[in-house]
Amino acid sequence: MVTACSEPGFFVSATGGHDTQARNAMKPSRSHRPLERSALTLGFVPLTDCAPLIAAQSAGFFAEEGLTVTLSREASWAAIRDKVAFGLLDGAQMLAGMPIAATLGVGAPPQAMVTALSLGLNGNAITVSEALYGRLVAADPEAMSERPCTARALKRVIDADREAGLAPMTFAMVHPASAHNYQLRYWLAAAGIDPDRDVRLIVVPPPRMVANLEAGRIAGYCVGEPWNQMAVRAGLGRVLITGYEIWRNAPEKVLGVTRDWAERHPNTHRALVRALVRAARWLDEPANRRGIVTRLAAPDRLDAPAEAIRGPLVGEFRHAREATSVSLPDFNVFHRYAANFPWCSQAMWFITQMLRWGQIVGALDIAATAAAVYRPGIYREAVADIGVACPDTDTKSEGRHAEGWALATNDGAIAMGPDRFFDGRVFDPADCLGYIAETQPTARTARLAELAQVNPSNRSSVAG
Repeated sequence: MVTACSEPGFFVSATGGHDTQARNAMKPSRSHRPLERSALTLGFVPLTDCAPLIAAQSAGFFAEEGLTVTLSREASWAAIRDKVAFGLLDGAQMLAGMPIAATLGVGAPPQAMVTALSLGLNGNAITVSEALYGRLVAADPEAMSERPCTARALKRVIDADREAGLAPMTFAMVHPASAHNYQLRYWLAAAGIDPDRDVRLIVVPPPRMVANLEAGRIAGYCVGEPWNQMAVRAGLGRVLITGYEIWRNAPEKVLGVTRDWAERHPNTHRALVRALVRAARWLDEPANRRGIVTRLAAPDRLDAPAEAIRGPLVGEFRHAREATSVSLPDFNVFHRYAANFPWCSQAMWFITQMLRWGQIVGALDIAATAAAVYRPGIYREAVADIGVACPDTDTKSEGRHAEGWALATNDGAIAMGPDRFFDGRVFDPADCLGYIAETQPTARTARLAELAQVNPSNRSSVAG
């Protein structure tokens, strides 16, 4: 556990000095209502993208919103979910799909949760062992030289192993409701690999991925940083593809609280959202990202070498130990591209994946479920007076933009990043059932006819 602290001098401008004018522009309004509770405990998992929580504490954003925050490092995402559900944590950094899964009772007894804040976009990668990488190159050198790297070579290796009577290879992801799980499955399925039959998928907490790879218990994994770079630096693994290459600017982490907590602490909730948005905006400055690396590396935070954290955080990514770093400026996006807005349509995409892979039993209203968990209205209220542009709509399509684009709002345009899927597929939140029907394998539990009865289409409110 780490006690909260306020360090106003830690705020640095893009040129490296203290920037009072910029700081004042981000200060909270004095018109906010009294907090129902000011002392909070928030959980996080040791990953680079917990940076908004660390920055909000270190740079004093929590304190300026009247909050005294204790940050609690947790061992796994399951621990995060359970401690929030039982009230041992007020809230936590969560996987973007976790509040939905918790509300629906996917993998655990149901506990209604909400999120009013996305903590950022991207940040994952798929890494395989050096031994498997050698087999992939031998099986299909042409496929392994392409970018983005597909799983075509892996399909050949899997087919060869099956013919030889070998057991399926084991791959790891961090939680069944994680973007990591769905990105890994998406990547495998696009090459004709059935993730539930052709390989074995297991859950491993992020900090234990490298040790499991080294021990040979897994052939590869999908995880956030610094745990891909740790394997690369040690010469144990190679990154085949980043999450950004699978789905550009995909939702990754959110701030999660129980629905009951949000209803009992509305002012505190808004203050918490506001502090974290200010921290995320602060992290858009390159100098601030460089400055927070040593804090992230600390034993009570990530407990990892600063160099493994720094590269991806500042947009320099290494795929193999002997390779030079490549520029990936959007590997971690914390604020730009409306990254903090909790899009209901992205919640709907996660629900389609839960249906696709048989995690949800029976039919449900996809849009209503998404709107009950993802709460953009709370976000808009929280940031109304701190100069943050908000989308006017709660939904947008995904996959239509290979380059940056502009989202029109009543207050002007918001610069948005690319949102393309690597296979060119487009997700239209007004046609979730069509999207599910086009994917293979299709929904394994809820039949499409049953879903159609409770999912009317409405295209009028979808942006992008």
